[in-house]
Amino acid sequence: MRHFLDHCLADFGRYQDAISENADFLFHSRLSAALNIGLLSPQEVCQAAEQRYLDGQAPINAVEGFIRQILGWREYVRGLYWTQMPDYKRRNALGFERDLPAFYWDAKTDMHCLKRAVEMTMDNGYAHHIQRLMVTGNFALLCGVKPEALCDWYLAVYIDACEWVELPNTLGMVLHADGGQMGSKPYCASGKYINKMSDHCQHCRYSPNQVTGEKACPFNSLYWHFLEEHRDTLQHNPRMKLIYGSLDRMATDKRTAIHDQAQQFLDQLETSPGYGQPHHTSGYATETSS
Repeated sequence: MRHFLDHCLADFGRYQDAISENADFLFHSRLSAALNIGLLSPQEVCQAAEQRYLDGQAPINAVEGFIRQILGWREYVRGLYWTQMPDYKRRNALGFERDLPAFYWDAKTDMHCLKRAVEMTMDNGYAHHIQRLMVTGNFALLCGVKPEALCDWYLAVYIDACEWVELPNTLGMVLHADGGQMGSKPYCASGKYINKMSDHCQHCRYSPNQVTGEKACPFNSLYWHFLEEHRDTLQHNPRMKLIYGSLDRMATDKRTAIHDQAQQFLDQLETSPGYGQPHHTSGYATETSS
């Protein structure tokens, strides 16, 4: 905690959502494991950060952003878990049935952002919140990975993953499997978001600027495919209105090409029904539990 306060807190606000190719931790505190097992209390951490602001050693955007992660989000997650369990654990509002992609265990993928996220996870037992939500989580959402498969993976690989904090974040925020109880819209994004927030794309064989074709980033076609597949559920969400308007304005041949590109990718995606036992999928949402 002292190291974070002395060396990282002042820049946390500006860079908390950034992803770096070479810096595994950036300006994050890495205090979640200590908090979750009781070595630190949320109150003492928040008060220590607040004191740095009062002493003029850290700006308001950094201190407010950090305290909000603990006092706001962490306690919100705790409350959701304890008021909604045990039924919450069985929710699957979007009907996802795909097993976990096999590369989540060995990082063997040409998608560089996912490769680095998994490598950092396996090296450190840690990844910061944007890597979890918008890289490994976003990909699982767009591919329709079943909640129990992704939840089991997060519990297995992250040192801070107690179920009370892991389950709502994964099932609710990442996969939107609670139908919007935790967050009002799915946190889905294309490759353009990852390119904006990281330096990964310049090292990747895929281009975030292409939607179809051999060099197109798979996130792009998967993003539009996801919106098409779940239109009946999501199109009436006020926060999704603009993006569905963009989808509807696409030419029919472009939408068909995007759908075909995504479907081909999903058909060839190797998945793992258990710990490191891969098989190939046979189409979207057709996998059964092992």
